[in-house]
Amino acid sequence: MKGTFITFEGGEGAGKTTVLQTIKEKLEQVGYDVIRTREPGGGVIAEKVREIILDPEHTEMDKRTEALLYAAARRQHLVETVLPELEKGTLVLCDRFVDSSLVYQGVARGIGVDEVLQMNLFATAGLMPSLTLLFDLDPKVGLARISGNNGRENNRLDQEKLDFHYRVREAYQSLAKREPERIQTIDAEGDLEQVVQQTWETIAAFLENKK
Repeated sequence: MKGTFITFEGGEGAGKTTVLQTIKEKLEQVGYDVIRTREPGGGVIAEKVREIILDPEHTEMDKRTEALLYAAARRQHLVETVLPELEKGTLVLCDRFVDSSLVYQGVARGIGVDEVLQMNLFATAGLMPSLTLLFDLDPKVGLARISGNNGRENNRLDQEKLDFHYRVREAYQSLAKREPERIQTIDAEGDLEQVVQQTWETIAAFLENKK
């Protein structure tokens, strides 16, 4: 691929979506051709699947159904958006990718990391990001941020109990230990300016090393 694929990961309320937009603007200012996308979603069909997955009324959704829907949306997102942009040489910044499924469905839902990984390797044909930024913070802090943000979408994950979100955090931290070169942890407990600065320094160093 001519382009570069960077993903942003983290629990609910970690601030990664806000930081991603700021980083996109900073990268464009220094001359990079950048697109911002998200999962589930990032394309016409994948966005429709997102509506099904995250609908707060779909509380009866089976956990394996949920995992399959995420994988299906991911495949369509890659075909519609990510792969064409990477072929053009674009820097693709994506809000969530495979790691989210490993953590949320594989660990927090209890399906199993290996089972979810195999499902997603089929969906992505093995494509993984070159760099993943993990925005880490205490779930209590993240959920408090969400409750104070009236502009944020309300989805099914917000309805989960606190122990679910702690399992998510622990699973992310475990992934970061397994893949320290790809997954760089960002301390998301600080104010926005601090988090943006740490993120910018991490991405800038990565891009410099790629030259």
